[in-house]
Amino acid sequence: MAYLAHKNQEDGREQLLIAHLRGVSERAGEFAEAFGEQEAGELVGLYHDIGKYSAEFQEYLQRGGGRKVDHSTAGAIELMAKRCQISVPSAFCVAGHHGGLMDGGNAKVDTTESRNFFGRMKRRPGKEIPDYRSYREEFQETEDRGQSSLIGTLGRDKFAGQFYIRMLFSCLVDADFLDTEDFMQEDKVTRGGFDTIETLKGKLDEYIAKHYLDKNGKRYGEPINQRRRKILEECISNGDLVADEGLWSLTVPTGGGKTVSSLAFALHHAVRMGKKRIIYVIPYTSIIEQNAKVFRDILGNENIIEHHCNAEYRRQDNKGEEEVVESDNLMRWQLATENWDAPLIVTTNVQFFESLFANRTSRCRKLHNIAGSVVIFDEAQMLPVDYLLPCVAAINELTEHYGVTAVLCTATQPSLDKIFYKEYQRDIREICHNVVENYDFFRRNRIQLLDEMVTVEDIASRLCKIEQVLCIVNTKKAARLLYEELQSEDGVFYLSTNLCPRHRRSVLEKIREALASGKPCRVVSTSLIEAGVDVDFPCVYRELAGLDSIVQAAGRCNREGRNDRDDSWVYVFAWADKALRNAQQNIKACRGATEYVAETHGEDLGASTAISSYFEFLHKLDGGGLDKKKIMELVRKENMPFAKLAENFVLIETPTRPVLIPYDEDGREMERQLRAGIRSRKLMREAGQYMVNVYCGKVSSPFEKLVAACMVDVLDETVAILAHTDRYDESVGLKQEVEDGQGIMF
Repeated sequence: MAYLAHKNQEDGREQLLIAHLRGVSERAGEFAEAFGEQEAGELVGLYHDIGKYSAEFQEYLQRGGGRKVDHSTAGAIELMAKRCQISVPSAFCVAGHHGGLMDGGNAKVDTTESRNFFGRMKRRPGKEIPDYRSYREEFQETEDRGQSSLIGTLGRDKFAGQFYIRMLFSCLVDADFLDTEDFMQEDKVTRGGFDTIETLKGKLDEYIAKHYLDKNGKRYGEPINQRRRKILEECISNGDLVADEGLWSLTVPTGGGKTVSSLAFALHHAVRMGKKRIIYVIPYTSIIEQNAKVFRDILGNENIIEHHCNAEYRRQDNKGEEEVVESDNLMRWQLATENWDAPLIVTTNVQFFESLFANRTSRCRKLHNIAGSVVIFDEAQMLPVDYLLPCVAAINELTEHYGVTAVLCTATQPSLDKIFYKEYQRDIREICHNVVENYDFFRRNRIQLLDEMVTVEDIASRLCKIEQVLCIVNTKKAARLLYEELQSEDGVFYLSTNLCPRHRRSVLEKIREALASGKPCRVVSTSLIEAGVDVDFPCVYRELAGLDSIVQAAGRCNREGRNDRDDSWVYVFAWADKALRNAQQNIKACRGATEYVAETHGEDLGASTAISSYFEFLHKLDGGGLDKKKIMELVRKENMPFAKLAENFVLIETPTRPVLIPYDEDGREMERQLRAGIRSRKLMREAGQYMVNVYCGKVSSPFEKLVAACMVDVLDETVAILAHTDRYDESVGLKQEVEDGQGIMF
C-alpha cells in the first residue's frame, strides 16, 4: 500500500510518507549543520514519523480525524534500540515532536501509563501503540549512523546535554513544519528573499557615510557628534578585526549612539566571521519599536522581523496531554509560528530566554536559527535578576558550543563580568574603551532624590510649572491618575502599553514635534519611554525604581547637551500613597538597592561608582536571589525535566492574551483577514503592531471580563479582537477595567 504522511482534506491531494521523511531529514540536517550536527539532524528527521506506517494512522488520515493515534513514540523506540551516541537525545526529540519535550522520568519505576519519556519507551508495537514496523519495507537505515562531535565535548554537563536536545529538537520541528507547509500550500509559499549580510553591511556603510560625515568626508564639528563618531569608528574597527566568537561588552552612555554603533559592530563582525544573522534581545517592546524603526530606515523593512508576541499554538485533550490533530485548520496555525528566518531579528528578553528553556514546538521552532549568529543583549542591565544564573548559563552555552558571538550592550554595565568569571571562568572583553571617560562626557544632568514622599496632586502641581517635562512612573494605574490630574493643562500626553505599538509611534511623533517647536509638552509615561526612545526634555521626574532605570530615565533629560548640567535636573520621588507605592512588588529589591546607594554615595546618584555599587549590592555575587525558581538545581537533580523547566522558567508570571486593536485602516484590514481564517507568519508579524496584551487566567482578570461583556471576540486559542472600538481611547488606549454586570443583552 502507499503510506501517506498528510492528506489535504480540501482538494484530496496526498503526500507520500517516505517523501516527507526524506524531506524533513534533509532540512533538519541542514539546520543542525550550523552547530556541527548534520548527521544528528538527518537521523531525527528520518525517524520522526515512522509511527505513521501503522494501519491505524493511515485509517485516521483517510477519515480526516477522529480518535488520536500515537505516532511519535515509534521513532523514539527505534532510535533507543540503535544504541548509538545520540540515541537518547534523538529519541527525546522524536517522542516530543508533536506534544513537546517531556520530562525524562525514571526508567525503573515508570510504566506505560506514565506521561514521561521512559514510560513512553516501554510501550510495545501492537500493544500500547499501533504496529508501525512495516516502515522497514520502505527504507533501510544503516546501523553506523548516529555519531556526534558535540556530545563528546559536552561530557557529563547536564545543562549542556539538555540544551543540546532542545537545539536538535528545534531543527526537527522547523524542518517538519516547513516540509508540511510546502505540501499544504503546493510549494506556493515564498520564503527568503532577504538581503545577504554583506549587502546589509553595505547599506549600513552608506548610511554612516551620509549621516555621520559632512560633504568633505570629515566628522561633524559639534563635540557631541564627534564623540559619537569616535565610538562608532571603534565599533567598526573591532568588528572588522575580531576573529573569534565569545563574550563581549559594549558600554556606551545614553546619547552616545549605541543603537547604530552596536549594529555596526554586529554587521562588520558577521561579515568577518561568516555569521548568518543578527539578533537583538531587548527588555521592552517599546525599545523594540524605536530600534526596529532605526534598523528599517537603514537596512530596509523587508529584512527585519520584530517578534514580541507570545502567541502559542496548542491544544490539549482532557488528560492534559498534547493532542495530535492533522486537520488543515490547526496546521495553518502551526505553520504560522515564528522561526526567525530573517537576517535581523528584534525580540524581547521574555521571548528569547523563555524559548531557550521551553519544551513546546511553537516556542522551540526558532532556536536552531540562533546558532551561528551575533546576539546583542541591548540594555543588558535589565536581564531579569531573579533568573540571572540560568540566563547567564544559556548565554555561556550559546557562545561555547553554538557559534554565537554575544554582546552585552548597555549604558550602565552591570556586574555580569564577575558572574561569568565566577561560574564559568570566562572573561568579557570590552569593544569600546575609555568607558569612564565616555560616561563622564555624556552626563548631561544631575539626579536628586526628593526628601519627602509625594501625592499625585503634588507631582501634578510640579509638572504644571514646567512647559516641557517628562514624568515616568512604575505602573499604568499611577500614570492614568496623574494624566487625569493634568487634563486641564495644554500639551499633555500619555504613554503606556495600553496603547498598541502603532498608536504609540504616532504619539511619540507628536511629542517630538512639540519638543522641537517649543510648544507645551508634558508627558506622563510608564517605563517604556526611558530606554531606547530618542526624546530630549529639559527636566524629568522619575518614580523611585532601580538605579539603572533612573539613569536610563536621565538619558531623556538634556540629551543633546543644550543646557548646562547643573541646570538640568532629574527628580526621583516616592508615592505617599501606600497602594501606589506597593503596586509593583517585582521591583522592590531594585528600589531597596537604590536607597542603599543613595545613603552611601550622597547626592551623586549618577556617578559611575554609584552604579557599580548598585549592581554589586543587587547581585551580591553569591548566587542568592539570582535563581529564585532554582532552575539550575532542577537541571542537576532531576532526569531531563524539560516540562518542569518550561513551567518554572517564566519571566512574566502573570499570563496575558494579545488583543488586536483595529486602530486604523491597516488594523481593520488585518481584522478582516483574521476573521476570515487567514493565518500566516507574515500576517501575525504585522498584527503585532496592533496588539495590546491584557492580563488573563482568572474569572476576575481584565481579559475574561472583557470577553464576558462581549467587548472582545475570541476567534480561537490565540487570536482575540476588540469588538467594541469605544473601549479604545485615542488618549489612553485600551480601557481594560470592566464593571461587574456590564455587558450586551440580546
